[in-house]
This record gives sequence, structure tokens and C-alpha cells, in this order.
Amino acid sequence: MAKTSHDLVMAAKSRIREVNLAQAREMMQAGAVVLDVREPAEYAAGHLPAAINIPRGLLEFRLAGTPELTQTQQPIVVYCKTSGRAALATAVLHEMGVANAVSVAGGYDAWAEAGLPVDTPPPVDFE
Repeated sequence: MAKTSHDLVMAAKSRIREVNLAQAREMMQAGAVVLDVREPAEYAAGHLPAAINIPRGLLEFRLAGTPELTQTQQPIVVYCKTSGRAALATAVLHEMGVANAVSVAGGYDAWAEAGLPVDTPPPVDFE
């Protein structure tokens, strides 16, 4: 029987470390790189402070061109909307030699719901 996306996410989660919001914040305050693997429109609507946006579908191709992500021992906090894409991305980062990547449990939705800091672009003023 074919695997579902849920099966793939659960398999990825069994191979990676998932951190809670408090742990993610601590890592960020200690200098971890923050990686948003959502689509550009999602990122533009709001993202974690200082997050780099590389959509999940482009991660393998853009990794080598992103110096912050190629330092294999650099802690990286990965998130998406709820945690599925982040789990898959974190597993891929591990496969590509990035040892200290973790996924945020609950993703952006949990972060925003907890009232934690979010960066949003200023509205466009056409006047």
C-alpha cells in the first residue's frame, strides 16, 4: 500500500527532534538560525523574527546557496504552519549533513496563538 503524506510526516518526526515553543525561543535567543519553510505568501503574511524563507519544495536546491544553513553545527529552528513541512524539511537537513536542525511543534500557528513575537511587513501606502 502506498504511503500517505501523514505517514511520511510521522516517519520524519520519528527521526528528528521536535521542540516546544519555549525551547525554540531559547534557541533563537542563543543565536539559532530560524528557517521558515512555508510558501512566500504565507511568510509575507507574518513570520518569526529574523526568519529566512525557503519554501519546503526548494530547500534541497537552495541549501548550498544559503551560508547560514551550510554550517553543519549551527543550530537551526525550522517551522511551517503546523509542523508537517518542518518535520520533512528537518529530516532532509539531517540527510544533507546539517546536524543541529530542530522542528517547532505546532509551527507558526502555535507561535502566533501563544502571542509570541511575529514580524509582519508594513502595509503598502500608495499616497
